[in-house]
Amino acid sequence: MNRYMDQYSRSPEQLARGHQVEALAARFAERAVRHDREGSFPFENFADLREAGYLKLTVPREYGGDELSLYELVMLQERLAYGDGSTALAVGWHIGQVLHFRTTRKWPEAVFADLCRSIVNDGTMINTFASEAASGSPSRGGRPETTAIPAEGGWRITGRKTFSTLSPILDRFVVTAYIPGEEVTADFLIRRSDRVTIVETWDTLGMRATGSHDVVLDDVFAPADMRLNSKGMDDGGGWLLHIPACYMGIALAARDYALDFARTYRPGHMDKPIAALPSVKQAIGEMEIDLRTARSLLYATADRWDKEADDRPALRTDLGLTKYVVTNNALRIVDRAMRIVGGTSLSRSLPLERYYRDVRAGLHNPPMDNAVIAGLADAALGELP
Repeated sequence: MNRYMDQYSRSPEQLARGHQVEALAARFAERAVRHDREGSFPFENFADLREAGYLKLTVPREYGGDELSLYELVMLQERLAYGDGSTALAVGWHIGQVLHFRTTRKWPEAVFADLCRSIVNDGTMINTFASEAASGSPSRGGRPETTAIPAEGGWRITGRKTFSTLSPILDRFVVTAYIPGEEVTADFLIRRSDRVTIVETWDTLGMRATGSHDVVLDDVFAPADMRLNSKGMDDGGGWLLHIPACYMGIALAARDYALDFARTYRPGHMDKPIAALPSVKQAIGEMEIDLRTARSLLYATADRWDKEADDRPALRTDLGLTKYVVTNNALRIVDRAMRIVGGTSLSRSLPLERYYRDVRAGLHNPPMDNAVIAGLADAALGELP
């Protein structure tokens, strides 16, 4: 009987790549306890990801990458998160954004080519730092307080960014900044220097090892050609499916733990494991409904995005719906897994309590639930009679 995890693998090559990532995930799972306890950044995991070629998965083939589809990205991110949600979410921002830059071509080609070659040759990673304490998430339309002031040959940028995932390991990153003279917000590619400070503020309930600290920019110089235009094709934000893929992977890990527990745990007064109890079977069945519904939607949406390149902007509502359904179903799956296992699921010596904490972070990744619901309402009201 085929494993349920492999259900959406469509070729021997995809299956083989998935199994390679599972081997990484198993290694990361062994380290996850320490990094979660300490809130430390798993540098060794990223060294392993680089060695395995994971960092170049979405780089275009013309620059030496694998040019993976969104469908394949979802598949691998899900498997990586099965072992360690923090590592999967953090690297997902990198490979997801490279996919986004590849499909939109919103960066100047020479700048994008340089980044891609550096990813392939040096293991460089990228992320965009946009959130701020005062203005909040950019997905909610807040104007950044970080400013970019014209200077000879470029720009001087000052500000402070929050939720800066991957900040301990990046040597370059993108920041959003407001240009007062133009009254616009723009993106700038920044190189790490002594004018950039990482303030270790990331001490959270879950996803404790993503390195999402504050980044302070003190009059940082960015050359003129490092102002990145915001033009290019609209891809509908499909790359953000790396987020629900991560939480689906965590839910799968919790589900499998609960299934193994139910098959093997036999209290002293029972002659069979608890899997024989109708109440436990009911809980497992309900867990499967949430799991299979969410996964089918996740992979169907990724497949549509890959195949319907000309209609990607129109998929934005469905992409948001997918994130909403997968993330909220993942919460319920982990909760039911803990109910099946019982009070021991609260023990910090077992992984379930970490899954429970990590999966809750999905509620605070974009797009937020209320924005998705409002978008669905607007789409329905906007239909022609």
